[in-house]
Amino acid sequence: MAQAAPQQKNASFQYGGQAVIEGVMMRGPETLAVAVRRRDGSILVERQPVPAWPRCHPLLQWPLVRGTVVLLESVVVGIRMLTYSASVAAEEEGEELSRGEIVLSLFLGLSLGIFFFVVLPALFGQWSVGYLGSLGQNILEGVLRLGLFLGYLWIVSRLAEIRRLFAYHGAEHKVIHAWEAEAALEAEAAARFSRLHPRCGTSFLLLVFVLAVLLYSLFDTPGLAARIATRVGLLPVLAGISYELLKWSGRHTASALVRCLIAPGLWLQRLTTREPDKGQLEVAVAALTAVLVATIPAEERPDLEGLAPVRQPSSGGAGSGPPGGPGGVPAGGTAQR
Repeated sequence: MAQAAPQQKNASFQYGGQAVIEGVMMRGPETLAVAVRRRDGSILVERQPVPAWPRCHPLLQWPLVRGTVVLLESVVVGIRMLTYSASVAAEEEGEELSRGEIVLSLFLGLSLGIFFFVVLPALFGQWSVGYLGSLGQNILEGVLRLGLFLGYLWIVSRLAEIRRLFAYHGAEHKVIHAWEAEAALEAEAAARFSRLHPRCGTSFLLLVFVLAVLLYSLFDTPGLAARIATRVGLLPVLAGISYELLKWSGRHTASALVRCLIAPGLWLQRLTTREPDKGQLEVAVAALTAVLVATIPAEERPDLEGLAPVRQPSSGGAGSGPPGGPGGVPAGGTAQR
C-alpha cells in the first residue's frame, strides 16, 4: 500500500499522462513511466527519459508554438506506449514498433483524421455556398465535425476493450487529482476524486473544434481546394491556441467563469472515461510514483521509495531512439508542462 505523498511538490510542473492497454503512462519534467497490469496480477513499471527533441531549441517552447510540439510528441509517445503496453499485457517481450512503423502509423492516423474532420466537413461547407454566409458555412462544418467525433466516441465506447481503456483513463485523472490536492498517493484516497480533469486531451479536442469555427470564418476560401488547404494549414495555429487556453484554464479552476468555460469539456469526458476499480487505480499510482521518485530529491520523498518495482529500458526498449503520437491525439490523457 502506498504511503502519503510528500507535502513538497514540484509546483512549476503539471504532471499528466494517458491510459494505455491495461495500464497508465505518467509524465514528469524529464521522466515518464508506464505501468501495466500483467496477466498474473503483478504490475510491471518501466521508467525512461522523456523525448529530448521538444526541448532542443528555445523556439519550440514559445507560447503558441509549443502546443503543436506537445501535440506531436504526445501522439508519437502515445503510439509507442500503446504498442508496448499491449505486448506486456499479452505476456510477450514488450517489443516496440520500428521507427518506420511509427512514421507509417502516424501518417495513416493523420490522413484519416484530416479526411474525416477536415475534408469531409469542408465538402459540406463548400456545398452550402450560396445558401449560407461565411460564418454559417463554418458553423455547419463545425457541427458536422463535432458530430463525427461524438459518433466515433460513442461507437468505440461500446467495445469492452475500449471501456477498460477508458477506465484506466479515469484512474489516471483520479491519481493526478489526488497528487495535486496533496492527498495520500494510494488507490483508496484517489478513488474519492473525480474522474474528470480540466487538462484532459478530450477537452483539448473540443477546444480545437470550437475555435476552428471562429478562426476559419476569418478567411475567404473561394473554392474547395483553397478551403481544404486553409483548414489544414491552420491546424498548428489551432493546436497552439487550444493548448495555451487549456493550460490557462487548468490554473484558474477556482474562477466561476473558467468553470463555466471548461464545463463542456468535462461533460464530454463522461464519454472518454469510466469509473476505475481499485486494481486500475493501483496501476495509475504505481506509474505516478515511479515518475515522482525520479523527479523529487531523495530526502523529500523517502516514503515513495520501493513502492513499485521499476525496470529501466534496455537497448531498443520502449524509450529507445528518437520519438517518431486526441485519442490520435489519444482521446485521453492529461496535458503536462
